[in-house]
Amino acid sequence: MTWSEMWPLLEQACWDTFYMVGWSTVIAVVAGLPLGIVLVLTDKGGLLGNAFANKVIGQIVNVTRSMPFIILMVALMPFTKAVTGTTIGREGAIVPLAIGAIPFFARLVETSVREVDHGLVEAVQSMGGSIWTVVRKVLVPESLPSLISSATTTVVALIGYSAMAGTVGAGGLGDVAIRYGYQRFETELMWVTVAVLAVVISVIQFAGDFAARGLHRRGRGGSAPRLRFLRADAVPLSPTAATAEAAPEPVKTP
Repeated sequence: MTWSEMWPLLEQACWDTFYMVGWSTVIAVVAGLPLGIVLVLTDKGGLLGNAFANKVIGQIVNVTRSMPFIILMVALMPFTKAVTGTTIGREGAIVPLAIGAIPFFARLVETSVREVDHGLVEAVQSMGGSIWTVVRKVLVPESLPSLISSATTTVVALIGYSAMAGTVGAGGLGDVAIRYGYQRFETELMWVTVAVLAVVISVIQFAGDFAARGLHRRGRGGSAPRLRFLRADAVPLSPTAATAEAAPEPVKTP
């Protein structure tokens, strides 16, 4: 197979892969971020400490994560058919890709959020901050560099999942490698596909690492005033207390 024949196949396969991975990443982040935070909040000693809820959610996440993706994809075919109207093509691959990535990303979020300094959480609570304030202004911002790295890891894993999805006609680079590189013995095309996947993954990993390092440096540079936002969410002072606070101290005469 000549390069002029390979290029149209690779171009379409790349777009299909980006389409599947892009939508799956969006769904995984939107669903996995709150799920991971809930796992932290409901754990023992958390702000919403609930052992039963934590174990139930944790078991669901563990079972979904432990299932090999190819089996998960086949098991979800009836659900995929009901949601998208098809079980093949890039639309049919988005549902199993997203469902497989949600628990994966949720566990990474849980690990990232647990690294936040608990003293900041206590500071927000002592100043009257609600649980939503703790999540929105402490847990997520303070763990953002780690969350970016987690999202990058999830995208890389989804690219691998999408290649496996090509075995059941999902399209993308995996489909090209299977149908042409393996079944039609086009070894050259298969290795070109592998090289394209390696380049795509390297670019995504570099971009994710660059963004995470930039956020980490910015966070270290502004670590001193990072509690400045707590004043807006603190319990408001009563008029008497506010007047007393605003009044100047009396000058002592000798």
